[in-house]
Amino acid sequence: MRINHVAVAASALAYWMLGAVWYTAFANPFIALMRWGPEDLARVEAEGAGLQLVAALAASLVAAYALAYFVKFTGAEDARRGALVGLLAWLGFVATTNLNTVLFEFRPAGLYLINAGYHLVGLLGTGALLAVWKRREARAPAYQS
Repeated sequence: MRINHVAVAASALAYWMLGAVWYTAFANPFIALMRWGPEDLARVEAEGAGLQLVAALAASLVAAYALAYFVKFTGAEDARRGALVGLLAWLGFVATTNLNTVLFEFRPAGLYLINAGYHLVGLLGTGALLAVWKRREARAPAYQS
């Protein structure tokens, strides 16, 4: 089975960049739900997030590759079906497993919603993109006149 590595890389990069937008938009509620005080914020700012950002990009790449296989296995070839594959992956692997942080770690439900929401939007978009992105040679007619 051939995977379009360019599409995977592009969708992984988009998923990763969504994280920057998402957590900027939800920065204040996220910080409040994490119960970070000024000292915590100062420490995070002083340490930087270089290693975490690289790890998050690698995680996005792994997720995009796995989702590419799901998209191929299901035969999704349009944005709606690709997004449905992303939705099912989110529902089966993200929403359910991350719910344990609320149930057993007693983390706030709002934090779960912020984090799970990011992955929902990311997997919907990644699935849609992977389903519609065709190789250049696949767009050309299979025959020559």
